[in-house]
Amino acid sequence: MCKAPTARFSDRVENYVRHRPGYPPEVLDVLRAECGLRPNHVIADIASGTGIFTKLLLENGNPVYAVEPNPEMREAGASLLTAYDKLTSVAGTAEETTLPSASVDFITAAQAAHWFDRDRARREFARILKPAGWCVLIWNERRTATTPFLRDYEELLLTYGTDYKEVRHERTTAVIHEFFAPSPYQERVFDFRQRFDYEGAAGRLLSSSYAPLEGHPNHAPMMRELERIVRAHAQHGLVEFEYNTRVFYGIL
Repeated sequence: MCKAPTARFSDRVENYVRHRPGYPPEVLDVLRAECGLRPNHVIADIASGTGIFTKLLLENGNPVYAVEPNPEMREAGASLLTAYDKLTSVAGTAEETTLPSASVDFITAAQAAHWFDRDRARREFARILKPAGWCVLIWNERRTATTPFLRDYEELLLTYGTDYKEVRHERTTAVIHEFFAPSPYQERVFDFRQRFDYEGAAGRLLSSSYAPLEGHPNHAPMMRELERIVRAHAQHGLVEFEYNTRVFYGIL
């Protein structure tokens, strides 16, 4: 049985923190240039998880409400970002943020909007945004066919993943128009990469909600196959994950 979206990562927090990709600095460059982002703008980072994107916003000087429904992820994020006094950790969802109406200048959601109830989340976003406030949806979309390693890794996921076909990102970014409509939006795409040895690649794999964990019958053969393809394709002991970081932004 598939877990509810808000519980999918509860048993993957450590790998998520250590091995999930960050985001290129060009994302904030676009928000500054195209959306007028300034350090005094208040941001709600929705489904903030362990705070990977939240940290970039805090480093920019912004006050951030990190809204996260999963308690394990939320606690990890609050702990990792404890040095930032402009962070407010919030137990809430995209559909019910608990934030006051017209309270934020920007809403961001990184690697998360495909889990939202789009109609309810859009209404909630429109409620908490100030007039002419910006909504920014971001995904790191892993490339699946640009290198022999990535082709083999994709085949591994198709073979052993629990519900990988249902949550692949080409299915999720296709709903962007539906989320923003009737408002216009813009898109920018940036290159991003991670390099891992076998242990890092294993952590990256197991941070994904569709990767079976220890005890599942697919886990052991999946890990053997990962070791095989890393050995086959590693350069100087490392394999490379390539991403298209897609940024969608508009005024709701």
